[in-house]
Amino acid sequence: MSIQCIILKLYLMYCADYVVIVSCIILVGLFSIQHHGTHRVAFMFAPVVAAWLLCISGIGIYNIFRWNRQVYRALSPVYMFRFLKTTGIEGWLSLSGVIAFTCLVYPCLILAYMGEAAFLSKHHYDIERKAVFWPVFIVATFDAVVGSQAVISATFSIISQCCALNCFRVKIVHTSSKIYGQIYVPEVNWILMCLCLAVTIGLWDPNMMGHAYGLAITTVMFVTTCLMTLVIIMVWKQGIIKALTCFLLFGSIELLYISASVCKVAEGGWIPILLSFIFMAIMFTWNYGTMKKHQFDVENKVSMSKMVRVPGIGLIFSNLASGIPAIFGHFITNLPASHQVLVFVCAKSVQVPYVSENERLVISRIGPKEFYMFRCIVRYGYNDMQQENYNFEIKLVSAIIQFIEIEDSVPEQTNELTIDDGRNLNMEDLGQSQHTLKLNWSHSEKNCLPFSCDGQQVQDESYKFESFQILRAKELGVTYIVGYSYAEAKKSSTILKKFGIDVVYAFLSKNCREPDIMLEVAHTSLPEVGMVYHV
Repeated sequence: MSIQCIILKLYLMYCADYVVIVSCIILVGLFSIQHHGTHRVAFMFAPVVAAWLLCISGIGIYNIFRWNRQVYRALSPVYMFRFLKTTGIEGWLSLSGVIAFTCLVYPCLILAYMGEAAFLSKHHYDIERKAVFWPVFIVATFDAVVGSQAVISATFSIISQCCALNCFRVKIVHTSSKIYGQIYVPEVNWILMCLCLAVTIGLWDPNMMGHAYGLAITTVMFVTTCLMTLVIIMVWKQGIIKALTCFLLFGSIELLYISASVCKVAEGGWIPILLSFIFMAIMFTWNYGTMKKHQFDVENKVSMSKMVRVPGIGLIFSNLASGIPAIFGHFITNLPASHQVLVFVCAKSVQVPYVSENERLVISRIGPKEFYMFRCIVRYGYNDMQQENYNFEIKLVSAIIQFIEIEDSVPEQTNELTIDDGRNLNMEDLGQSQHTLKLNWSHSEKNCLPFSCDGQQVQDESYKFESFQILRAKELGVTYIVGYSYAEAKKSSTILKKFGIDVVYAFLSKNCREPDIMLEVAHTSLPEVGMVYHV
């Protein structure tokens, strides 16, 4: 509120054009430094906020003693009721612009408001003395930047959580190797900057911006209370009485603020409502289309017994955690055969900075041994970088052969699998048709396979034969296959569904990051398979 008053005075003192231009310059500068990371300037946040709170409270104390020492009587609830009785509907509407909380911020704001009231009781339609206006304005500007940075960081975190839920596919840059939550999303950063500039230039009036901000804040508070009520019931397993008590205690106050803010929808409050509906429609459309595509994949899995094999290794990138994706069936339908050894590769990002080489690959088998089909989950930390001399093909073949060796060494009488590092895996928990292992190898094994089939003393002939076949397929070549799926609504679909899938979802899919960009696969060895999903 104090920041808004200072901006309003600057707005009245100078031409509105200058205020808008300065605001736009600050916004562009703020968004332009986001790629450096929050941690580089975070040490300034607490001192800036503390300086602002001490500044406004100090000015408030001065104004109280200088102009009107009786203003403290306004703390009495009697004056609140008199105020509402006198002002009526206008006093009720003023509640939407007053939000104060906690033990530090609340006293500082109270002192600031009392000081403003004392000063305005002697100097009507004035806000701050000219002697301290510019120093206070500078501190207020820095404080507003800190608040804006919090909103930007929160937006990045929300988009990151959406990516974890498969809502969007955007580039996420982790600016800190120690704190997982400090991220930077380039696309969202520039979109948010354009929206802020559009609102600043389009509205001009700081009062309308205040109305939009007030409605957004009060709505977020109420939504948080509703979600907290669900957490109390569904996550914490508490009784319905405790949940309703929490909801009524906080929700009644927040609804009072919302009811006052709703009356100002026409004066700028429509902006957060419009943006909320737009982003909600985008998220719903993307989630609906992705869910339908996944359902199509599950319902159209390929029968593994109908495939004809040719020499070589085929690496098929897929997001399915089990089974064979429908797009691979589309591939072998249009081509007469598939590779002798098939590996379905799935790249996953985990919430740690780095993944060690002995935990990078997780190998599992798909179907019986004669199919020569495997699944490889490649795990990357959010700060892992692609190594220039990292030979993924050799690492993968080496890991598969180690998997076969350990798999065949398990006695048939036991249902447990012991790995080199001493851990035991229960085969019943892992499933009968898919055995998952975490494999280890030495860091010195970078440019060669760990063994040769001709010189290795192997007791199990099936292991020797299968390992030889995989090595031979590796020598004949490795092909990377990436599928591109396009969703289309069925002819019998409604007009709304056709618009959502054929227009909105298609536009979002076209502008998402492509899988080969995320996996950094060379285009010279990357056949692309396109398929239309009728959902």
